[in-house]
Amino acid sequence: MDLISFQRLGDMLLRYQPYWAIQPMQLQWPADLPDALKNALQALSLADCAAIDSDATVQAAWFAGWLPDVLAAQPEVTTYQGTQPQWPFWLSNDIPGRKWQQIVLFADATAKADIPALEWCAGKGHLGRLIAYSQRRQVLSLEWQQSLCEAGAAKALQLGVAQQFRQIDVLTEPVAEFFSADQQWLALHACGDLHRVGLQQAIANRCQAIALLPCCYHLQQASHYQPQSRAGQTSGLLLDKAALRLAVQQTCTGGERVRRLSQTEMLWRQLWRLWAQQQGRSYQPLRSVGKHWFSGPLSAFTEFAAQQHQLAVPTAVQLADLLPLAEQALLQQRQLELLQHLFRRPLELWLVLDMALALQDAGYQFSVQQLCDDSLTPRNLLLQGWLA
Repeated sequence: MDLISFQRLGDMLLRYQPYWAIQPMQLQWPADLPDALKNALQALSLADCAAIDSDATVQAAWFAGWLPDVLAAQPEVTTYQGTQPQWPFWLSNDIPGRKWQQIVLFADATAKADIPALEWCAGKGHLGRLIAYSQRRQVLSLEWQQSLCEAGAAKALQLGVAQQFRQIDVLTEPVAEFFSADQQWLALHACGDLHRVGLQQAIANRCQAIALLPCCYHLQQASHYQPQSRAGQTSGLLLDKAALRLAVQQTCTGGERVRRLSQTEMLWRQLWRLWAQQQGRSYQPLRSVGKHWFSGPLSAFTEFAAQQHQLAVPTAVQLADLLPLAEQALLQQRQLELLQHLFRRPLELWLVLDMALALQDAGYQFSVQQLCDDSLTPRNLLLQGWLA
């Protein structure tokens, strides 16, 4: 991947912005969507949408005949071919299995033999602890929650590894003192501004090596994404928080119960949108609510929503009339999301390549790999940079 790949990707995203900048909840089809593609999408069932949306290979195959240039613009990303070494069980105590697998792969893919590591947004320092133990390296772990620093430091002391912790808010406090040229900066699933600030500091302090697996690009103070590279700054692509959130909408499946609750939530939210519309209200999304609302009765959810929006509570008869309309609306929403979701990975690739080119602008060589399969984590794009 290179500058040409980045520009091709950006040009495609600009050209198809009406397709991915939609709000599926409001059921508005893009004005310039070809009728044949619209009809094909409208012929899909909920089960069809779920099957296509959950598998990138199936998604690509379905859209290949309709939007081949979208797929052609995506640069090929190689997958890391390393193995997952087996470490003593006590290293992974209290770490969920999927998270532990990600840590092991990240540590293996980014291994450096003889330079200290700076672990960014460390939490309890699970990654740093594995690196200190398995690679016999000195690790400094930065974390803003004091309780996590204390827990991580106690574990490091118990295991006798060369890992130290510093409690610091890296977004508001000076951090330059923790960086050095003879160092590897590491960030596994640091979110939004956290990974961008860390990357900027690592570049400014000329860290010898950099390894970043970014996450949650939308968690930032600015209303729009601020490109990191010179090419990004002149690309013309302007991404608001909704676009940044779209890049991370793919999640790992949590089993049949989670899928069922998610389906119920989308259905009931559509029902509430229709009810509010009947009451003369323009679209106003409900704030995020606990999943327990969607395992209880519909009437309890609508009472909660009515309090939030200061509307009348629909009666049982009105709910019965609204439910089939909501089911139709949900199907159209999922069909629209299927179109929009085709652009999730291109958006994320553009963001990661922007950071990669910022490294290149600063004199670094870089690589972008897919660390693991989507089933382990969809946030799996590993960016590494190094000074020759």
